[in-house]
Amino acid sequence: MKKITTATLLSLLVLILAACGDDSSSGGNTTVTLGISGSDTTIWDYVADKAEAEGIDIEIQTFSDYVAPNLALAEGELDLNAFQTISYFDEFVEEHNVDIVPIGSTVIAPMGLYSDKYEAIDEIPEGSQIATPNEATNMGRALLLLDEAGLITLSEDAGLTGTAEDIIENPKNIEIVPMVSGHTPRAMPDVAASIINNGVAVDAGLNPTDDPIARESDTAKPYINLIAANAEEADNEAYQKIVEIYQQEDTADFIIEHTKGGQIPTVVTVDELVDYQ
Repeated sequence: MKKITTATLLSLLVLILAACGDDSSSGGNTTVTLGISGSDTTIWDYVADKAEAEGIDIEIQTFSDYVAPNLALAEGELDLNAFQTISYFDEFVEEHNVDIVPIGSTVIAPMGLYSDKYEAIDEIPEGSQIATPNEATNMGRALLLLDEAGLITLSEDAGLTGTAEDIIENPKNIEIVPMVSGHTPRAMPDVAASIINNGVAVDAGLNPTDDPIARESDTAKPYINLIAANAEEADNEAYQKIVEIYQQEDTADFIIEHTKGGQIPTVVTVDELVDYQ
C-alpha cells in the first residue's frame, strides 16, 4: 500500500511540475506568426522586441513572392501578414475569394525606375525595353510611374490596373517587358531600365531613395501598405497591439533611419485605408 501511495504522489508531483512549465497555465506570452515578403526582417525584429515586453512573441516567416503570404494567411498557416499595398490586397482578395482583412496601415514604399546604363529619364533611347512587375496592380502601378515620368501616356480608363494596351502615347516606342516582381532587378543588365518594388530593391542591394532615376509619389493612397488578418480575428487583442506598436513614433523613426527614407511611415485608420478610390 505504501508503494502505491508513493507512486501516486510522484505522479502528482510530475503533473504539477509540468503544469508549472506550461506557458498557457502561467500567463506565458502569446505567439503570433507573421508573414512578410523579402528577406529583410530588421523592422519587424524591432517591433518584435517591443511586442515581447507586452507579452507577445512574434514569429516572422519570410516569403519570396506576393502570393504565398496571403494564401498562408487565408489557410490559417499565419496569424498576420505585412507586405502589400491596399490596392494589391483588394485585387488579390477578389481574385482568390479569401476572407482576410486589413487591420492597420504601415508605410508607403515608393516604387522606382532603376537603370545601370542611364542616369536620367531623358537619356533612355528610342526602342528601349523596360522591365515591369507582371502582377495586375503592380503592373498598373509601374505604368502610372512611367506616365508620371513622361515616357508614356495612359488612357483615362487605365485606372490602377492598366496594361500595355492602355498606352495611348509612346513617343520613344518603349517596349514593356513584364516579369515576376522578384526578377526585375536581375533584368537590369538586359534592359534600359527596370521598375522595381521597394522591398525587392532593398533585397537586391539597391537604395530606394538614392538609386532610382524616377520614383512615384509618396502620398498615393492606393499604395499604402498594411497588416492583414483573417476576418474573424480582426479584433484580436494581440494583433491590435502589434498594430499599435508598429505605429508608435519611435518605430516610425527607426523605419526612416533603417531605410534611409526609402519607406515612409503612414498612419491612417482602417476606414481611410480601404477608402482610397
